[in-house]
Amino acid sequence: MTINALRTPDERFANLPGWPYTPKYIDDLPGYEGLRMHYVDEGQREGPTFLCIHGEPSWAYLFRKMAPVFTGAGHRFVALDLFGFGRSDKPVDDETYTYHFHRDSLLAFVEYMNLRDVCLVVQDWGGLLGLTLPMAAPERYTRLIVMNTGLPAGENAGEGFAAWRAFNRSQPDLDVGGLMKRATTVLSDAEAAAYSAPFPDQSYKGGVRRFPELVMLKGGEGEDLTPEASEGVETSLKARKFWSEDWNGESFMAIGMQDPVLGPKPMHMLRKMIKNCPEPMEVADAGHFVQEWGEPIAKAALEKFGIA
Repeated sequence: MTINALRTPDERFANLPGWPYTPKYIDDLPGYEGLRMHYVDEGQREGPTFLCIHGEPSWAYLFRKMAPVFTGAGHRFVALDLFGFGRSDKPVDDETYTYHFHRDSLLAFVEYMNLRDVCLVVQDWGGLLGLTLPMAAPERYTRLIVMNTGLPAGENAGEGFAAWRAFNRSQPDLDVGGLMKRATTVLSDAEAAAYSAPFPDQSYKGGVRRFPELVMLKGGEGEDLTPEASEGVETSLKARKFWSEDWNGESFMAIGMQDPVLGPKPMHMLRKMIKNCPEPMEVADAGHFVQEWGEPIAKAALEKFGIA
């Protein structure tokens, strides 16, 4: 099946502050032939690989403050862009964006790259999707760094998320850079522009519009899950079981304490689901996009793992 998709012009990504990495591409990902996925791959090929998966509406650029810590310690840094985001191709039809369209692309990427000794590094949708990957190939994963995310499975949405989903519905041409700057006050104008770079106009923003609709949460009391939100429930429940019963790797959690949606309360709930997850690192000034405070988080995680 051919998927009609747009490709952001390369010049949109010129002179990105703090992001000197050479883009790499896969255009023959099994099951996604014809769509081009972007990733960066830096550092040593031996030893731990830090696989970093972003959420919505960000891209791999979000990990620019963590990457030098990982590579500086002699490890491998791999960060991809989900389809619809960053430098990856962007399907035009909003209906293309489904939970398993994205989860299956991540599974295919890990297999394609044959990643091993993986430290999974996830936040936001990077967690909703990424936290379901290790149960499919547990031998590949040895460590976890988890930040401001969750494994929802049909619960009622809290006020914070309900408000965000309603706002997103009202903004089919969401100002991504403006949103990032409001949510992350430490961003410079140039950094905020880097988050807008993937989206020349509204036609590129199918993923931005669609992802909040896919979160496996009801709108509120008495409401049913929408069909698009219900798709990931079974997979999420299986992942909860894996993390609570079968996970044998090391874990590190960091919480952006100013996050109004996925802050301390939901993160402590997630911590209870992850076998042997230690007390989290609390980043007092950080909001939802906690990777913008990523350097001390990455350093603390490497020290915790004993591989600094």
